[in-house]
Amino acid sequence: MFSVALLTLWAGLPLLAPAYLVLTLIALREYAYMMNLRGIPIRRRSLYVAAVLTLPASLPVTYPGMQPLFPGVSWREALVGLFVVYLMALEIANPNRNSLNAVVFTLFGYLYVPWLFGFVITLRYTPDGVLGLWYLTLPTLAVVATDVGAYTFGSLFGRRKLAPKLSPNKTVEGAVGGLLLAAAVVFGALFLLERLAGLRVNVYDALLFSLLVSSAAQLGDLFESLLKRWAGVKDAGVFLPGHGGVLDRIDSALVAFPVTYFFVTLINLR
Repeated sequence: MFSVALLTLWAGLPLLAPAYLVLTLIALREYAYMMNLRGIPIRRRSLYVAAVLTLPASLPVTYPGMQPLFPGVSWREALVGLFVVYLMALEIANPNRNSLNAVVFTLFGYLYVPWLFGFVITLRYTPDGVLGLWYLTLPTLAVVATDVGAYTFGSLFGRRKLAPKLSPNKTVEGAVGGLLLAAAVVFGALFLLERLAGLRVNVYDALLFSLLVSSAAQLGDLFESLLKRWAGVKDAGVFLPGHGGVLDRIDSALVAFPVTYFFVTLINLR
């Protein structure tokens, strides 16, 4: 499965676009299902359309042929604004006792899944298709390392609960183990990157990056646990038998990818 993910990242848009659409649409279906368990109506068709539109809107201006909608306004920002106005108009035209919940939770579903996950497209071509591959591979490796490190260290040394009300099996020791393994993997990847692509990253930036991305991955995991606890389900879906749904698989990436984008943009790793 991991090798398939790396192949998808390497191939770029031809494989990344359909993968993004399939995973996003299934994750939205799982999100809507959990909301419905609490009696909250979700405008599914509107979400699906917005998710599809988010794919081209997530392409950065560095992608060939992409231009900002207006100077200083990206397609991604414009899409969020239009979606908010559309949801408001939709509920005004058909008001009911659940209209406010429909607007708030449909909008949150959009921001939580397709908008955040859209950074997988943005990162792949920031600042170009070559460095973008590394910028996307690094957080992917960090997310996997965080998961493996947290499970291994938690199983061997776990004593203190990290968030017992959300995920009883997660421990402080496991969280620290995830941070440490992610840092080791990121430093190893950057060592290769310096030799293959000539990109030099100082030790402090590399350490900060690994800590931020690993922490973001664990935050995403815990937040999805919060959603599941609130909805009263063990798994978000059954997309992968024995491994839960799509949301259970991409929850860490939903936070880790945006954090990576903001980091490489602000720090200007080139």
